[in-house]
Order: sequence, then structure tokens, then C-alpha cells
Amino acid sequence: MQVKDIMTKDVSYASPATNAAAAAELMWTSNCGSLPVVEDGGHVVGMVTDRDLFIALGTQNRKPAELTVNEIMHTNPAVCHPGDNLKRVLHSMANHHVHRLPVVESGVLQGVVSIHDFLLKTDSALRDEVLETMKILSQPQSHEQA
Repeated sequence: MQVKDIMTKDVSYASPATNAAAAAELMWTSNCGSLPVVEDGGHVVGMVTDRDLFIALGTQNRKPAELTVNEIMHTNPAVCHPGDNLKRVLHSMANHHVHRLPVVESGVLQGVVSIHDFLLKTDSALRDEVLETMKILSQPQSHEQA
């Protein structure tokens, strides 16, 4: 199996100019916890999560309509490709401590693959790798303050 066999193809996304209020609404209506951030032509330039929005809104003392995704997003996100091996993608998720990866081809968004996709769409052959990745993702990360 490859990423293209389990990824979610029809995904919501934001542009860097999308404001935090619109991004939150899009996550709510799409029932997702993150959005790829794309520029013209669908090129992925970042990722923003519901957690990113929450932290930014709680610390910036600005209205959600005044804060852009560009100010919140993680730039240069880890990505994968439709033909990638699933074990390699699980390893990448663990290394980058992310639950979701944008799937790109020539830098253009094709979909998203999540740990949820692995749980629902793979067989027992990957069970140990999925569980190990979930253990890593469940461990708290330290966040240094500047």
C-alpha cells in the first residue's frame, strides 16, 4: 500500500491571508483539526492546527479577524507524496511529532494523510508501526519560551 491508497483527497485548506476566525470556521464546518496553507497554484507553504489557533488567540491579544494564518502557521511543513511507502510516512510523522501530513506532488496539495487514515484504512501488517507512532505522538513535547 501507498499513501494514495489511504489519504483523504478532498481536504479543506487556507491561504496565508485567511484570518483566524475564517480558519476556525473552516475547521469547524469541515470537522478537521488542521488546514494545509496553500498559495497560488495549490503550493503548500504551511500548516495550521486548531491548537495553533487557540494558542495564538490566547497569547496575541488580538481579534481573530485581525490575525492571519500567515502569522500562525508552521512554515516548511513535513510532507509526503502519493507514492510513498506507509512505513516511511509513519516514521516521518513520529519524527516531526505530527498527526497529519499534507500529500503533495510537485509541491501541489493532493490531500492529507492522518494517523486516523492509518487506523481506519490499513490492515494488521502495520499494526505495530501505527501503535508505536501513536505512542510517540501521545508523549508531551516540551515548549521552550523565548
